[in-house]
Amino acid sequence: MTDESKNDAAKKMRSLLKGGKTSPITRLPKKDDAAAAFLPAVEDGHRDEAPSKAPSAVTPPQPASPSRGSGLVFGPLFWTISSLISLSVNVILVIMLLVLLINMQRFDVGSVMNLGSAFLGGLYANFEKMDRAHITSNIPVSTTIPVKFDLQLNQPTNVVLSQDVTIDNAVVTVKTGGLNITNALTTIVLPRGTTLPIVLNLTVPVETTVPVTLNVPVDIPIDETQLHEPFVGLQDVVQPIYCMLNSGALNLEGQPICK
Repeated sequence: MTDESKNDAAKKMRSLLKGGKTSPITRLPKKDDAAAAFLPAVEDGHRDEAPSKAPSAVTPPQPASPSRGSGLVFGPLFWTISSLISLSVNVILVIMLLVLLINMQRFDVGSVMNLGSAFLGGLYANFEKMDRAHITSNIPVSTTIPVKFDLQLNQPTNVVLSQDVTIDNAVVTVKTGGLNITNALTTIVLPRGTTLPIVLNLTVPVETTVPVTLNVPVDIPIDETQLHEPFVGLQDVVQPIYCMLNSGALNLEGQPICK
């Protein structure tokens, strides 16, 4: 576009705004939409007069927008509570520190050391005693034991006849003053109650149950059980601190603990 055409366009615009008979607004396309109702009506020949006031449109009430400071209400409240809590904790700590400082002057370091040495020494000695202890008790036993075996008998004994016993064809020898009988067959009757010496030689099977009631003494040393290792471990835990407080500590046998 040349400078001459630009000047012509500017002249046309000024002529429209100043010397023209109609307003350029009237040349805009008109619509029936209510959105253009607020524009003032411009008639020909009155372009230099002030436009009449448009009727004020009824604006629906708008909800009140929250103030800018309403979103910051939580901030000051939170920091106020935090400050009060922090101040309270600091005051309590200061009071506790003052109490400790006042009571520290009453403490005797030597007595505290002796107390710790006695306490640890008692622990060490009791752990040592527990490791050397024995579990002793009497366990009552009441039961029945089955018995099954063969009893071998071979020994002389005396038996007593429970009734009369007749012996037929017995060979006897009788010698009297006037009569002698040698190896004669006869019948002999042994009366009831006669005692006869015999020899028992036989096997007797035995199968029975025997009741057993007794007390079984028990003596179990702790150092021979699984408890030995934990008791020795407890002694090893206490020993370093005990030796720090009492370097000349002795065990139950009088031997030094600290080496």
